[in-house]
Formats: sequence, structure tokens, C-alpha cells
Amino acid sequence: MDYFGTIRGPREVIFGSGQRRALGAVAGRLGQRALVVTDERLAKDAEFLSLIEEMQAAGLVVRIESGTLPDVPVHSVNAATQAARSFDPDLIIGIGGGSCLDMAKCVALLLSHGGKPQDYYGELKVPGPILPLIVLPTTAGTGSEVTPVAVLSDAERSLKVGISSPHLIPTVAICDPEMTLTCPPGLTAIAGADALTHAIEAFTATRRPMTHGLTQERVFIGKNAISDQFALLAITLLWQGLEAVCADGDNVTARAQVMMGATYAGLAFGVAGTGAAHAVQYPVGALTHTAHGQGVACLMPWVMEWNRPVIGQELTQMAVAMDLASGDEVIPAIAALFARIGIPPTLAALGLAEDQIDWVAGQACGIERLIQNNARPITRAEMVRLLTAAFTGDHDLIQ
Repeated sequence: MDYFGTIRGPREVIFGSGQRRALGAVAGRLGQRALVVTDERLAKDAEFLSLIEEMQAAGLVVRIESGTLPDVPVHSVNAATQAARSFDPDLIIGIGGGSCLDMAKCVALLLSHGGKPQDYYGELKVPGPILPLIVLPTTAGTGSEVTPVAVLSDAERSLKVGISSPHLIPTVAICDPEMTLTCPPGLTAIAGADALTHAIEAFTATRRPMTHGLTQERVFIGKNAISDQFALLAITLLWQGLEAVCADGDNVTARAQVMMGATYAGLAFGVAGTGAAHAVQYPVGALTHTAHGQGVACLMPWVMEWNRPVIGQELTQMAVAMDLASGDEVIPAIAALFARIGIPPTLAALGLAEDQIDWVAGQACGIERLIQNNARPITRAEMVRLLTAAFTGDHDLIQ
């Protein structure tokens, strides 16, 4: 075993049922003027309002920014940042799903360093620390509570884009499974499938040659000894809890398993990165307007099949984590799980048109930071073949 790895995460992760009640005390240690970033629906929620009251009782001055939109359009970040400047917060708090947490990261970034989101697209463009950031996820999927990534929608590019920097990692993550109890079954399934995809892609990412500068030159350094442990723990927990929580949203144990799995998956891919499934989903999501988690989960078994010749050892380890007899059972088992919780099995079922495959292949192969992170190299022609297989459901097209 190569004992090389790194881990980047929040200063503090607080996990457990009821731990949302720690927010007032945690916030009081980090600031006095808190901008709370959320969405319009959650801003009216009784539980959310009780958290606001608790912070005010702890002596904080609080302002609520409830303008978060799905997939975080760039213009909404600019508007929220501009509106917040007169409040002059010294602390940002994100409460909600992945979009709310990413919005909070971006607002903290722009308030700290100015400019516009486009100035920071890509890796390692953030020049320094941002305002202290506390996040409380209300879904279990993106892992944004522990990752160095914020994903935005850029209408000018017709694609989702990412800002990746260790400076975006929240200061404190408070992960309370009870915050996910009101998450509906469909969203629970999509978010959980997203988390499982994060864990699998991190665990099967390329392993780069170890150099003394690797961790400083890249946000995503590829598969490593530390990220592997978090990825396997995530796979174990999500395999145990995801189907159960989709069947019974009141199952608190399953809620905790899936939320902890999503957090571990975030810690894994936050350094290892993701691969071809995420690269393809960016253009597919732009064309089909389907949820990110649906797209990456739809693609994951097909990408695993492409990678199979070089991930035999990882499939064997996953089989142990999933209590399966052999690595050969892993990919069919993942596909079957996704089918049972409502993930479309093909790109056709997801809504992609067949004549869009070539364009998607070109766009996906252009996202080099993800394609180069994939376990098995893939050319544009091979990508077309992979996507055709994923569109038609014909496994024989993947060699």
C-alpha cells in the first residue's frame, strides 16, 4: 500500500441528531453579525426561524438572505453579495441544500475578495481566506458542507461551472440528520445517489505519481490512501441506508447513515476529485434540465463498466463493503439499487436526444480536470461509444 494522502476539511464537524441546537454557541465564537443564506421556502420554516431566534438570543445580529435559486445562477450570487454589503457581516451561515451552501460559499468569497464569480472559475483562483462560514445541510447528497467546491450555473456558457479552492471549505459543518426528515422521497433518492456517485468516483479515480508539490498544485490530487478510507466508509453507509430511507423517510437511523455517508463522500472527493460521470453530467444536465444527482447516478454504472479493466481491486474492496460475494457483482448491484430508488437507467430515459450525443461527448472531453481524473483514459471517439451504450442500454458497446 502507498501510504500517501491528504485530507482537507472544516475546522470542526459536528454530527448528530439535535446538534443544530449548537448553532448559536458556535456562531457566537466566530462573529457578531451573521448573514444567513438560505432559500425562500426554508426562510419561512418554523425550525429555521427557531434557529434564527436562538442566534439572536446568543447576542448575534442576524440578517437573512433568502434569494438562493436551484443550481445557483451567477446573477443571483452578484445580487445577494451586493445586497449584503451594507449589512457588513463578519460571519456567513448557509442553511439548506447544496445550492444554499454553495451560494453561501460564493457570497463569503465575494464579500472577502471582491470581483465577480467568473474571476474565480477553476482551481486555486481564490487568493486567500474568506469570511468565517458555518453550514447546516438539510439534504444528504452534495457533501458541500465539507468540500472545497462551489458549483454555479453560468447562462453565458450554458453549463455548470465550478470554483475550487481549499479556502472555500466551511469553518464549521453542523450535520444534523433530523434536518433531513422533511426531505421528500424523490429528493432523498437523488441526493443520496449523488453522494454514492461521489464516493465511487473518488475511490476509483486515477492515482497520480506522488510528488512533494502535488497537494499544493491541485485541489483534486486523485485517489490516495486517506481519501480511500472515507470513500469506503461512505459506500458502506450509503449502501446500508439509502434504499431504507427512500422507503421510509422517518427512519432516523437510515437518515443518519445517509447523511454521514454523504459527508464522508464529500471528504473523499474533496481531495480525490470525481471523474467521467461528472464530466458528462455537466452538458447532459444543461440539455435535459434534470437534477444533477439523477444524471451522475444514471451514468455511474456505465462509467464503472468502462473503467472495469483497471478497477478490479477497487471492485473487490467495494464488494466487501457492500457484503457482496465478488467484485463482479458490484456494478449490477449499484445499477439495481439506483433503479429501485427511481434513477433513470439510460440517457434516453433521462431525456437526452440521440442526436445530442456527439455534442455531449465533445463538451465532456473538454472538461479535462475531470476526464484526466478518470481511472481509465477515454478519447472522444470512445466517449461517443460510451454515451451510445448509456443511451441505448447496450452493454456490448463498452469494451
